[in-house]
Amino acid sequence: MQQRQVALVTGARRGIGRAIALELANAGFDVAITDVETSEELIATRGDIERIGVKCIALTSNLADIARQGALFDSVEQALGPVTCLVNNAGVSVMLRGDLLDVTPESYDRCLNVNTRGTFFLMQAFGRRIARAPQSHVNRSIITITSSNAVAAAPERSEYCVSKAGLSMATTLFSLRLAELGVSVFEVQPGLIETEMTAPSKARYDTLINNGLTAIRRWGTPDEVALTVRTLATGGLPFSVGQAIRVDGGLLVSKY
Repeated sequence: MQQRQVALVTGARRGIGRAIALELANAGFDVAITDVETSEELIATRGDIERIGVKCIALTSNLADIARQGALFDSVEQALGPVTCLVNNAGVSVMLRGDLLDVTPESYDRCLNVNTRGTFFLMQAFGRRIARAPQSHVNRSIITITSSNAVAAAPERSEYCVSKAGLSMATTLFSLRLAELGVSVFEVQPGLIETEMTAPSKARYDTLINNGLTAIRRWGTPDEVALTVRTLATGGLPFSVGQAIRVDGGLLVSKY
C-alpha cells in the first residue's frame, strides 16, 4: 500500500496558512493544521478540509516552544501517519511599527524566537525524522513562507525583516543538508497579499500599487500563494534546490 501524503501546515487558522491547507487537501494530502491556540477559525478550517474528503487534525502549537516540537510530530504521525510535507507558515509581526531607534528587545526577541529560531528547530526536527526513516518513493518537502521583507528593507518593522532574512538563510541551509535525503526544500516570498493581517495597511498600499509599486497592479491573494506551495509540494520543481519563489506581482523586480 502506497504511503499517503501528509502535510503539516503551521499557522493555518486563516489567511495564507488556511489557503495552503485547503489547496494541499485538494491535491490529496491529509493535513494537520496548527495555531498557537484553539479557536473557532481553526476548527472551521478543519471542517472545510474534511469536507474535501481527506483527513485533518487541528492542533495547538507554540512555535517558540521547541521542547514540544517532537510531541507535535508524534501527534500528527499517530493520527495521520508520518509527515511528508512541512509548511512553515506560522509567524508574528512587530509589536509596534515605528522608528528603528525605538525597537524594544521584547519585540525583537519575539520575532526572532518565533519566526527564525522556532522554525529553524522545527525544520531540524523534521530532518532528523527523515534521516531515521526508511527510504521512500513519496515526495518529501519543506516549504517555508518568508516574506518580501527577507530582501526588501522596511525600517519601521526592522525586527520582522531581520527574522525573515535569517529564516531565508536557514531554509537555504536545510535545502543543502536535506537534498541528499531526498527532501525538496523551498522558500516562498509573498509580497502584498490581501489578508486580515494586511488590512490595516490596505489604504496606504492601494495608492502605492496604483502608482506602480508592483508590476501587476493589484494585491495578491492567499490562493495564489497556496497554488505555488501546491506546485512545490507535489514535485513540480524536481531538479531545483533551495529556490526562493516570489509571489509578489513583480514587487522585487529591479526597475527604474
